[in-house]
Amino acid sequence: MQLYNRRDGQEQPYWPCGPFKIRLPFIHYRWEVAEMVQGLIMFVVSLAMIPLLEKYLGLPYDVALAYVVICGVGFMLPTLLGVPLVPGWITPGIPVVLLFLGDYKPGAEAIQALFALQFLVFLIFLILGLTGLGSKLVQLIPRSMKGGIIIGAGIAALMGEIEAGGRLAETPISLILGGLVCLYLMFSLSFKGFVETNPIARKIANYGMVPGMVVAILVGFASGEYEVPSVDMGITQPAFGQLWSYLPFTVGFPDPSVFLYAVPTAVIAYIIAFGDIIVGKSLMDRVDHLRRDEVIDSSIDRVHLVTAIRNGVHAFFAPYPGLAGPIWTAVTATMAERYKYGRRAMDSIYSGGGTFWITGFIAVFVLPLVSFFQPVLPIALSLTLLLTGYICLMVGLEQLENNTERGIAGTMGVVLAVYGAGWGLATGAVLYLLIERTGLIGFTEDPEAPGVRGSVNES
Repeated sequence: MQLYNRRDGQEQPYWPCGPFKIRLPFIHYRWEVAEMVQGLIMFVVSLAMIPLLEKYLGLPYDVALAYVVICGVGFMLPTLLGVPLVPGWITPGIPVVLLFLGDYKPGAEAIQALFALQFLVFLIFLILGLTGLGSKLVQLIPRSMKGGIIIGAGIAALMGEIEAGGRLAETPISLILGGLVCLYLMFSLSFKGFVETNPIARKIANYGMVPGMVVAILVGFASGEYEVPSVDMGITQPAFGQLWSYLPFTVGFPDPSVFLYAVPTAVIAYIIAFGDIIVGKSLMDRVDHLRRDEVIDSSIDRVHLVTAIRNGVHAFFAPYPGLAGPIWTAVTATMAERYKYGRRAMDSIYSGGGTFWITGFIAVFVLPLVSFFQPVLPIALSLTLLLTGYICLMVGLEQLENNTERGIAGTMGVVLAVYGAGWGLATGAVLYLLIERTGLIGFTEDPEAPGVRGSVNES
């Protein structure tokens, strides 16, 4: 299936290229059928950005579709350059970005503002990746604050869907049923028991979110929550010829004041993305020790550099409200679950992610697929946000080892979700210094350790 094969216990073959490790399908990794099927359906989530591009940037549909194609190129870069995570947007940060864009008129103003924001995000990732500070941040930040970042992102993702006026209230039948199917197939302990003994259950588990997505779509059509589509034949026609008219080269670059105004949102976006990186590293660490046949190199610095490249490309050629994030949490978790079942299930962590987004990129040009999914674009985005929230809460709580850490992380997470990432981070830092840090006022031992009363030294 591929030109170069991996021996058990080694890293997947690659071509070295500076800080990157280049891997190509059929040369360095095999084609995975399960991920191909997922890509043919889950690519619809990338199309879900089109309504936001039309509303907030004032783009025509065909130009917005061209933006999506450029985004698809960026989605293929991480596997190509040696990152094991399935990439996505900075999804929990989308509400914050839209709030920022709400201060600008759709059209040239909004495009300039989004360029400024995404260029700053590009600089943050680039500087932290080149200096190596990104990987050091992962090591330096306390567990309680790491957990708080992840929990806060999860709460924010869930709140946007379940709050009054959210999409769950508008289309409850399809989203509830689809979400329950996704959660059961991906995380249920009883279903995992079936997977171990039943080959049919294992095949269903291979497709992650897809069965839940299909159920949500069919129920949406049957219940009348979404219109039944008319399927068109042919190839999609993104308006690349008009694209230049909607880029900063034509509409103009923003004033310095716009960059200054974008700084807080850029910092918030990075903090959320940093939480996504922690989630991704945790997911990779969980499966790396289970698969002794492959060594997974989940370099934090490489993740930063590749994410920087993607945000830089977007800033100049397709400013994107979703920004470019390091991980699509729900799909990465699905892929990691299937990866655990051994080499026959998925040869390499890179073969899964590579197959998924190459297929998704090709699917954007298949008009029958695009026209069929067009009415149900909100379902794909909503299920992604709901599962992202669940996974963030699960992984965030897993980071914590005692009640002190749980209390700090929970409080920080709520503040982050309600008041924004900046306030959340400040809350976590203050609580850590006042409550958890044992050396601040004389503690020399863990205050929750047996035999310790949790007071200052009595000497």
